[in-house]
Amino acid sequence: MQDDMLRSDEDRADAWFQALSDRTRRDILRRVLTHEESVSSLARNYSMSLTAVQKHVLVLERAGLISRRRRGRESLARGDAGILRTASELLTELESGRREHIARIDELLDEEHDQKE
Repeated sequence: MQDDMLRSDEDRADAWFQALSDRTRRDILRRVLTHEESVSSLARNYSMSLTAVQKHVLVLERAGLISRRRRGRESLARGDAGILRTASELLTELESGRREHIARIDELLDEEHDQKE
């Protein structure tokens, strides 16, 4: 059960960071975090086809970073700040582990230096 949950969390993290590895997708996410915007309106900001922008939006949606809803013929996208916070917390956790490791190395170097004196 715990392994399934861990795998699920790891799969979600993979999806977040894969989605965020693309500059266009990060820009789309920035835009829809501030306000809900139609996908066709988003497409006007890029020198690519509407279909290409729709594919980027789909990747972000599958990663859970944005949600979409229909309003008439429009597809409106909105960013999920809560998911970004969770991704940020994951990075902070990874950084924390690394900082503890570096702090331990510093302690060992200080001990070695003190023994030489």
